[in-house]
Amino acid sequence: MKAKHLLAAVALLFLSLTGMAQNREIYTNSAFSTLAKEHKTLAILPFQATIGLRPNQMKAMTPERMKEMEKNEGLAVQSALQTYFLKEQGKDDFTVTFQDANTTNALLLKNNITAENIKTFTPAELSKVLGVDGVIMGTFTTDKPMSDGASLALGLAVGFYGATNSGKTSINIYDGTTGDLLWKYEKSLARGLGSDTSTIITTIMRKASRQFPYSKLKS
Repeated sequence: MKAKHLLAAVALLFLSLTGMAQNREIYTNSAFSTLAKEHKTLAILPFQATIGLRPNQMKAMTPERMKEMEKNEGLAVQSALQTYFLKEQGKDDFTVTFQDANTTNALLLKNNITAENIKTFTPAELSKVLGVDGVIMGTFTTDKPMSDGASLALGLAVGFYGATNSGKTSINIYDGTTGDLLWKYEKSLARGLGSDTSTIITTIMRKASRQFPYSKLKS
């Protein structure tokens, strides 16, 4: 009996720790309802993508080509997020709308904000430039490109194609007035999430949908 009780206690502890680990993937600002009360429009920025190729693969890549591939990967994540939000917005599931990515990127370009210098601007400054109430930005790390264009470019350069689902993504939402972090979602890219940018982002967001702060499902 004691052994059974011990196993039960261990199982309970494991479930408790697992639940805590899962909860830590998502952060919501305790003042969210106050800071985001008047939010109507958010902009999705190109993500900062990092592709960790193996040393033998890097030999076939120039720094310029690598930089361009990571830039395209970041744009692919931006596009995938917009597609997901537009589909869900059509179901009237959100309390906010999302600025078209083409408009966002055009405004960034007009204000000389590039992938190279965007880190020098605060979320509040970016929101002002874009004329929105908040910005969605983040990072996407993988050991092989997931977007079709980047995967093809890599295949031409080093002789293989395809995508992986090993890496990590972080999606952050900032208030446009204060620049405060409102919501953060981190997720490791695991087998089963998909093998291309669009599928992975859609799957990740579906998993986080009930925790998404602007979702009517939370109301």
